[in-house]
Amino acid sequence: MLAIRDLSKTYANGVKALRSVTLDIPNGMFGLLGPNGAGKSSLMRTIATLQDPDAGTIALDGVDLLADKQATRRLLGYLPQEFGVYPKVSAEVMLNHFAVLKGVTAKGERRELIEVLLRQVNLWDVRKRKLGTYSGGMRQRFGIAQALIGDPKLVIVDEPTAGLDPEERNRFLNLLAEIGERVVVILSTHIVEDVTDLCSHMAIIGQGQVLLAGEPHEAIRSLEGRVWRRSIDKAELDSYRARMNILSTRLSGGRTLLHVLADSRPEEGFEPVAPDLEDVYFGRLRAQATARAA
Repeated sequence: MLAIRDLSKTYANGVKALRSVTLDIPNGMFGLLGPNGAGKSSLMRTIATLQDPDAGTIALDGVDLLADKQATRRLLGYLPQEFGVYPKVSAEVMLNHFAVLKGVTAKGERRELIEVLLRQVNLWDVRKRKLGTYSGGMRQRFGIAQALIGDPKLVIVDEPTAGLDPEERNRFLNLLAEIGERVVVILSTHIVEDVTDLCSHMAIIGQGQVLLAGEPHEAIRSLEGRVWRRSIDKAELDSYRARMNILSTRLSGGRTLLHVLADSRPEEGFEPVAPDLEDVYFGRLRAQATARAA
C-alpha cells in the first residue's frame, strides 16, 4: 500500500501544483486522471523523489519514501512523460547500461535479466536494432523494460499512451496490466478509457486537488439514472449551457450530442443513457470549476 498524506507543492513562480493531496493506493493498477496542468506530473515527480514537497508524507508499506531517496529509487520503476533514448544504441546495450547503474554488477546476471525483460515487453527479436529505429510504442515498451530493472515494488508511468496508434496502445496497456498483478502501478493519464479498462482503483485530480478517489465502477454507479442525452443544433448550445448542467458535448453526424446531469428528465427530447467514467470525470471537473467561479 502506498500512503500519501497532505502532500503540497508550490513552485517558485507561485503555481500551487499540489494542494494537500491524500491518497491510499493498493497493489494493482491505479489510475490518476486529470487534464493537462492538473498536477499529475508534479505528483508523479514527487513520488519518484525528483522534487521535494513543501509538506506531507509518502510511505510504501510503512517505509518513508522521502527519508532516504537513494533507497526509494531502488524500490522504484519510473517511465516519465518525456522519455529520451540514445538513437544509435541498441536496446540490448542500453538495458545493460541501465542495469549497471541499478547495481546489477554480475555480467551473467545482467545478461539473464536483460533477456527476461526484453521477452516480457516483446522486444527480444529486435534487441539489436538501434533505438532510433523503434516506433513510438516500441520505445514505450523499452521504457517499461528499463523501469522494471531491479524488481521494483512501485512502478510509475506518466501519460504512457499519448501518441500511440490503437494497436500499440492495446499492446502497451496489456503489458501494464500484467505488471500490475504483482506490484503497485500508478498510471497517470488524461485518457479516461485507459482507466476504465485497466484500473481497479482511481483518483481524479484537478488544479492540484483530489476531486474523487475510489473504484471506477462505484463512481459510475453513483450517476445511474442521472445522465441524459440529446442531439441539438450547434447554434442552440449556449442556450442549453445557460440552463442545464452539461457534462460533455461532441459532434455526431453534423449535430451536437449533449450529456446532461439531472435527477429527472431535463425536458422533452432527452433520453436516459447509461453513465460511464467520462461522465464522472467531466462532472467532477465542472463542479470544481463552478465552485471556484462562485
